[in-house]
Order: sequence, then C-alpha cells, then structure tokens
Amino acid sequence: MDQGAKGKGSVCLQIDEPSISSATILQTQGSIETGDCGTSSTNSESSLSRPLVHALHKKITHFALRLAVLEKTATGLGTLGFIWATVVLLGGFALPLDKIDFWVISIILISEGTRIFSRSHELEWQHQATWSITDVGINGFRSIRSKSHHIIKTVKGILRPIDVVPKQNRLSKELSQRTYMERKMETETRANSGVPLLPHAKWFFEARNISKLFYWLQLVSATTCAVLSLMQLIRHNYGQVPEGDTYKRNLGSALNIFYALALAEAMLFLFEKGYWEYKVTLCKVLDEVNEDCELGPAGMVSIKRFFYDAYSRCVNGSIFDGLKMDMVSYSMDLLVSQSEVEQLNGCRILHKFATNLRFSDYTLQKLGITSTVVERLVEMLNWKDPEQEEIRQLAAEILSKLAGKKQNSLRVSGIPGAMESISSLLLKHGTPHIANNELIDEEIVHDDGNYRFWTFNHLGLLILKKLARDHDNCGKIGNTRGLMRKIIDFTHTGKRLLKEETVIPSQILTVKRSLQLLKMLASTTGSTGKQLRKQISEVVFTISNIRDILRYGENYVGLQQLGIHILTSLAMEEDAKERIGGTGGVLKVLFNIFFQQGLDENQKRVRIAAGEALAMLALESKSNCRRIMKLKVIESLVDTMEVPLVRINAATILTNLCTYSGDDSFMELRGVTAAAPTVIRAIMSEENKLQEAMVGLAAQIFKFMTAKESSAAFHSAGIQEAELATALMEILKKYRHPSIKTPRIRRFVLELAIWMMMDKETNIQVFKDLGMKKELEWVTETTSELESFNVFSGTIGLSRHSTTIHLLVETATNLLEDEQFMEI
Repeated sequence: MDQGAKGKGSVCLQIDEPSISSATILQTQGSIETGDCGTSSTNSESSLSRPLVHALHKKITHFALRLAVLEKTATGLGTLGFIWATVVLLGGFALPLDKIDFWVISIILISEGTRIFSRSHELEWQHQATWSITDVGINGFRSIRSKSHHIIKTVKGILRPIDVVPKQNRLSKELSQRTYMERKMETETRANSGVPLLPHAKWFFEARNISKLFYWLQLVSATTCAVLSLMQLIRHNYGQVPEGDTYKRNLGSALNIFYALALAEAMLFLFEKGYWEYKVTLCKVLDEVNEDCELGPAGMVSIKRFFYDAYSRCVNGSIFDGLKMDMVSYSMDLLVSQSEVEQLNGCRILHKFATNLRFSDYTLQKLGITSTVVERLVEMLNWKDPEQEEIRQLAAEILSKLAGKKQNSLRVSGIPGAMESISSLLLKHGTPHIANNELIDEEIVHDDGNYRFWTFNHLGLLILKKLARDHDNCGKIGNTRGLMRKIIDFTHTGKRLLKEETVIPSQILTVKRSLQLLKMLASTTGSTGKQLRKQISEVVFTISNIRDILRYGENYVGLQQLGIHILTSLAMEEDAKERIGGTGGVLKVLFNIFFQQGLDENQKRVRIAAGEALAMLALESKSNCRRIMKLKVIESLVDTMEVPLVRINAATILTNLCTYSGDDSFMELRGVTAAAPTVIRAIMSEENKLQEAMVGLAAQIFKFMTAKESSAAFHSAGIQEAELATALMEILKKYRHPSIKTPRIRRFVLELAIWMMMDKETNIQVFKDLGMKKELEWVTETTSELESFNVFSGTIGLSRHSTTIHLLVETATNLLEDEQFMEI
C-alpha cells in the first residue's frame, strides 16, 4: 500500500464478544482449517494404531506359518523316505526284495514325487489363477459340492425350458447394474487364470483348471502313500530270509523304516489339509479378519489372496517370510502393479484402511514414506476414462486423507506434475457452455449420465484445501496454469441457485469448498500472499461472484461469511481494494448485512465479518470512503455505536472515514459528532480492543467540533475533561509495553491528548499534574515496530502510519513545555 498516505488510520479489529468468535486481521493468516479438512494425528496415535494393524494380519500370517511348517515337515519326511528307498532299499536290496514290496515301494515313491511336483507347481499356477482362489485350495473340498449343486440346477433348467427367458432377462438386468470394474475384474480374472497351452484343449489347460488338477493330485498321492504304507506295515510280510544270510537280515527293518516314513509324511500332509479346511471352513478365520478389517464383502478376495501369497512365501522361502507381510504393504504392492484389477483391489484396501480411524494413522504414515505409491496415486488422478472411474475416485480420496497430514502434504505437492493432476479433477461436465460470461475452453468431458463429476470436483477442491495449509503449497497452487481460474469458476452461483429450494447439495458443497480454498489462499502471508491476492483479484469474476453470494445467499450464511473474509483479505492490497469498491453493489450489500438486526449466532458472525471488511475497504482509500459517503450511512453508523455486538466495527469504519475522506468531505462528516458522548463514555468504561477503537475515533471526531460543541459533548456524557485526561493517563500506565491485542492504543491516546491540549490550554496543566512528561519518556523508550502499522498479515505489518509515534511524543512534549503548537 502507499506508504505516504496522509492521516492516521485505525486497525481493523473485531469486537471481543464472549459468544462470538471469528478470524481477525491481526491473527496469523493461513491458519489451519478445520471441518472436513480433518485434524493432524500425532506420532503417538500412529504408534498406537501400528500394533492394531499387525494384530489383524497376524491371524493370517501365523496361520500361514503353521501350514508351512506342516508342509515343510511333510516334504522333509518325504525327501528322507525317498533317499532311504533309493539308497538303502532299491540301491542296496533291489534283488532280494519281494515282488510286492518292490512295486509298493515304487508306487509310493512315484506318488510322493507326484505330490512334491504338484505342490511346487501348484503355487505357480495358483498365483496365475489367484483371482479364482476360492475354487481351489482354500475351499477345495467344497468345490465338489458346489459343482454338484450346479449340475442339479442345470438339469432342472433343462426340464423347465419355459422359464429360461425370464431367467435370462433377470441375468441381463443384474449384469447391466454391475459396475464396469466388477465386469473388468471378472474379465481379467478369466484372462489371468485362463492361459491356454493347447488350442484344442483350451478348457483343460486353463491355469485355474491345472491348479485344481495339481491340488487333487496331491490329495490322491498322499492318500495312496498312506494306504499302501499302512497295508504293508500291517501285513509285515517281507518274504523269507534264509538263516545265516547277513545280506538280507536287515531287510525287514529297512522296509519298516521306509513304510513308517512314508506313512508319517502322508498323514502329516493330510493333517495339514484338514487343518486348512478346519480353520477356513469351520473357524472362518479369513472371514473373521475381513470383518475386523471392515473391508466388506468385496474384501474377501483380497484377504484370500493375501493369505495365499503369505503361505507361498513361507513355503518357497523361509517359513518366517510370510510374517513380514501386512495388508497395507500388500495393497501398496498391488497398487503399483501393471494389472488394472490388482490396482483396483489395492486402492480399495488402502482406501478402507486410510478412512478407518483405527488404522488411518499407520496407513497414512506408511503411504507417506513410499514415494512410488504416492506417485502412482497422483498419476491415477489423470485417468479420465469413464471405465476407470472407481480407481480414480479411490485414489483421490486416499490422497485427500494423505494431504491432511502436513508432512505428507509436502510429499504430495513435491511430485512433479502433482498440481496439474489435481487440477484435472476440476472439470465441468456436459456440453460446452458459458459460465460467468466466459466460454469454458479447456477439455470438456461429456457426461454419460453415470460419471460422477461433482464427486471429483469436491475431491479436487478438498485436496487443494488441505495442501493450502502449507505456505509453500499455496505458492504452487498459484503458479499452476489455469488452476486459480478453475477454483474461482466454482464460486459462481447466481440468484437461481441460491434461492431455489430444491438445489442439489453437491452444488452448494462445491461453492463452499472453493470459497474455503480461496480464503486460505487470499490470507497467505508474505510475498507469496501478496502475489496470490493479486492473482485472485485480477480474475474478473472473483468479486462479482462473491457479490452474488452476499446479495442472494441469506439462506447460506456460511457462504456469505467465507465470501466476506475473502474480500477482507483481498482489501489488504491497494489495487484489489479499488477493484472491490469499484464493483457495483459490493459496498451497499456489505452495509445491508452490517445493519441487519434480530439475527441468530451464525448471522451475527456474518454481520461482524461485514464490519471488518468495510473497515478494511475504507482504510487508506479516499475513493472508497467517498463511495461510502454517497451511500448516506453516517447516521446509521452512529446509531450502530449503541449496539454492543458491532460497535467496535462501527467505530473503526467511522475512524477510517474521518481519516481518509479528505478535507472536501468535512461537511458530510459533521454528522459523526453525534457519537461523541457515546465515545467518551466508552473510553471511561470499556477496555482492550473496544477501548482502543473508541480512543482512536475520539481523536478524529473532536477535529470536526468547535470548543463549544466539544464542551457540550462532555456535558452530555456526564464526564469532565479532567476525568478523561486521567483515564488516558491510566491507559498509558496500563499498556506500558506494546501489545499484539491492542497495538495502537498508545498512539491513539497521544493523538487524543494532543487534541485536548491544543483545544484548551487548561488541559496542558492537567496533563502536567498527572505526570504526562514522565510517561512520554517511557513511551519513547518502549516504542516498537508493532505500533507503526495499521494492518498485519501474520507477523508482517502492512500499511505503515504516515506519522511516527516518536513525532507524536515530540509534539505532546512541546505542548507540555508551552512551546509553539505543531500540526500533526
């Protein structure tokens, strides 16, 4: 703002009412928003959620570990038996073996080899057919029963052909109601599990069918080994060994050991499969984990796949490899895969965990430190194909949660192209149209009736709103091409939208979030904030959109309050202040809101905010002061001085009008003198902000009064000038050091004291007797930069006073020493 502005302004403050709380100009701008932005979780909360997440996963990983122990033990026994047979039996006693024993041993070895081969290759084919996992392994014994039911239903359908068409119609209707991604998952499942090896045996050589074959081969092989071994141990007839034949005398013991090993291995494997079915089918351990994780019915596929992969790791590697897995890391692995179905399931799991209060802290913490996953989520925001709608929405919701934590928001915004990706969510739908007399020339996405454009708009604004809590991110938002215009475009409402009773809630929510975001950007501190306010005010629709909200939005006081706060922040810049004042109807509608009466608590906050905005618009702006004078509101402002709720705002507005209107408005401002008795009484009785505002107004009001009129004002107030002088000295003693709550009160006291001494010489002696000179010396020693500015943006002062406090002290000192009067 112009540093050489004439006169003394007053700060734009808010009345300190116990029942009303709102942001003020003196508060640090760009403070953290509440509401749907959420609250930042502490590290202790994250550390508490970590054991809870791991406890849920341990039910599966420990189950997989036990199965792997049984499997590896059985395989070890089988290997030992194989070595025993090949080295001791077949290698050492091949000739003396009985024919039956020879063939039994051979069959057992072949069966065991088949089982081991089937087990090792089943894992490969099962991984390929992972999305059809419910058919094999986990529910293998139930597959026969389900297939028999299917056969029975097929036979019934053949016997009742008339009912085929209705069933087909119902099936078609159900399929049409399914989401694209569900159909996509089923298609990709068939593609993944249906890799044909031979063109003429396609069904048999599908991955899921081969995995079934391997599964049942293991059961048959183990059962064969167990039966044959048990039969031989019971029969215990290994042929006659001639007496004294040392070559054959250990044959019986060797066969007993082999059959025992084979029986133990087969029984252990069958026990493993039985334990598997018991835990999954009867105990429903996977269903229990799915319920604890709150993943819903669709989550069972992911839970089953997680279990199978944990089991595979335990079997193929160390038995402890599966213990290192958890659902969060697993879903992150799915997210960065190349399969669209895997990406969808990874997004679903992460979304569930990120939005669940029990798991969100740990999940978001782990997500935040994995840059590849965050990059993939940001990349998904650009997927505009309607067929990828669900993945895009889930990714946006996860990022909105991730951006809610400050340390993660910096990582999100630090990804190259992140702001552009978020900006892609803010798209208008439908055919090309004109919004705010502006043709939308960016990419137009045609609404097919199903794509949820409003949802993406809300999520995009929400992500930006959370990112904007950081100062650096505000600068990035402003530097992203076209993004600011998109945000402002969403503030467009109009009379029809705000007055219509059947308005769509999503439209109001979009307007609200765009206003919240603009408020945060406009209140940013430092050079970044100055640049953002310039960008916002230069968009030709910004002020007119807010004007419509103020004019027609009486049913949406929250929107009005946000709009007023934006105007207040923009008014910190001189150019923006002139644009606001020059936009027709803005000042008038603000005064209409400010003068409203009989309001509820929310409307009272809007009324206070309107007063702050008007005070800012009048500060150091001669043109705006003249515009306000043309509205003939001086008398109403004087009357408002009696209203406790907004008297501080009325006093501030009148102070700025008196200070910056210019000498040619002297006669128009004469009506301000009617407030003199009220102001004098308030100085004597009030304190803090209200007292500061009244002292500042008094120093301006008395300039428009003659000595006779001022005496009449004191008489009307029932207070002597000496009493006012005493009160002013008490204020200087009370505020011996500059305070952030009342930074200009000492300046205003000096201005009023100077006027009183210049008005009447008798007042000079009064101030001398009260020890004014000593207090002036103290003011000189304790003055600070805090007392040199009208307005503050955070800790940065704006609009420096043209008259320094040292000059005021010097003037008052000269008056006390009866020297020649000096003009201020």
